[in-house]
Amino acid sequence: MQVIPVIDLKDGAAVRARKGERRFYAPIETLLAPTSQPADIVAGFLTLHAFRTIYIADLDAIEGKGDHSAVIAALEANFPEVDFWVDCGIGTNMEAAAWLSAHRGDLVFGSESLRDAGLIAGLARRPRSLLSLDFRGEEFQGPGQFAEDESLWPARLIVMTLARVGGHAGPDFDRLLDIQAKSAGRHAIYAAGGLRGPEDLRLLEKAGLAGVLVASALHDGRLDARHLRD
Repeated sequence: MQVIPVIDLKDGAAVRARKGERRFYAPIETLLAPTSQPADIVAGFLTLHAFRTIYIADLDAIEGKGDHSAVIAALEANFPEVDFWVDCGIGTNMEAAAWLSAHRGDLVFGSESLRDAGLIAGLARRPRSLLSLDFRGEEFQGPGQFAEDESLWPARLIVMTLARVGGHAGPDFDRLLDIQAKSAGRHAIYAAGGLRGPEDLRLLEKAGLAGVLVASALHDGRLDARHLRD
């Protein structure tokens, strides 16, 4: 099972996520890096483990308050060994085409941002794409058909429970297993939100998840190099 570190970007810095309440996110303090600058955070992750993939959430872009496109391009150039998955609030076909032509990474389409009927209909066939099914509590964020119709899902799927992000509450196993049952093995499913430590990793792997997105457990040392080697 793949462990994928997460970087949340806001106002030029990597910030610590807390239960999806973005207005409270502040520059991160971490055991892995001397500053909250994105390049320092990536370098810190790579001292811990040779991660192949890192997920980036551009919170300013998601909220329509600017973007970190230049920062992300610099990370792509400076860390060529890393594949970056980026959620930057893309909601239309035109936006997606422009982003993909400017970046080498894969584009994460957050369900909370989708608003283009053509993009929704064709997402399952779009290359270099992932869909993030975003939930706040029991409420699905985005067009309702995505929560029910698995034929719309691309090959890779993130299940994001925002209230558990940074909350040490454990992964949302019930929802993950429900979506996994709907997938019937046709999609690679990645958990996001709430991972506490190595025992959760073992449970997710046993459940057949393809991977998990992690931030706080890495920054706080609850997942260390030994756990990532095992």
